[in-house]
Amino acid sequence: MTDASNPGFDSIRVRAEQIGLFETPVLHGRLAGSEALTEALEAVIRQRRAQDADGLNRSNVGGWHSNTDMLDWGGPAATKLAEMAIRTAKRLSHFDQRDADSIDWSVRMWANVSPAGAVNMSHAHPGVLWAAVYYVATGGAPGEDVGGELYFEDPRFPVPFMTFPGFRMVGLDGKPQPVERRLRTQPGDLVLFPAWLRHGVRPHSGSGDRISIAMNLYGKERG
Repeated sequence: MTDASNPGFDSIRVRAEQIGLFETPVLHGRLAGSEALTEALEAVIRQRRAQDADGLNRSNVGGWHSNTDMLDWGGPAATKLAEMAIRTAKRLSHFDQRDADSIDWSVRMWANVSPAGAVNMSHAHPGVLWAAVYYVATGGAPGEDVGGELYFEDPRFPVPFMTFPGFRMVGLDGKPQPVERRLRTQPGDLVLFPAWLRHGVRPHSGSGDRISIAMNLYGKERG
């Protein structure tokens, strides 16, 4: 006879498979053989900065942000970089009932030059399909840790944190999921990510300038 206060429930166990849902793709790659391209980009960026020392104030704090028309003044190197970014975005893009090559792609591009202490505050790029960053110079010796990491914020994090401060979900690796992910980059690296994903740049501590090129990638129906 089963005890009414414990009606045979002790043997019940949970058997479940953890499933990761709604992947956020971030591509971190290297443009092979890009040394000449990178040198050309650095030269044209430094020339532009000398002509327009004020630049723009956007997410940058303590650094120089060019106008977003770099394709107009960046020469063949900027055009080639935009082509490579679009080619990469096509690999990660799906459009119902059409091919990625049938979409009219366009790019807005600008340069960031960050001296020691400069940062880029957390932000996103609304109204854009993909965002990309190409790295021209780290501002330090090869392999030297000079900060300036690109970071991404977990877009889901604020809601559970408001419910219970300090709470984090356990991931497929069995560890608490981080609230942000940092990437260390080198010259020639290209990073592509969804434009809605909030991101920023940690303080740069190198003795030289950290130079990067940011891109907004747009897509629209061909008319």
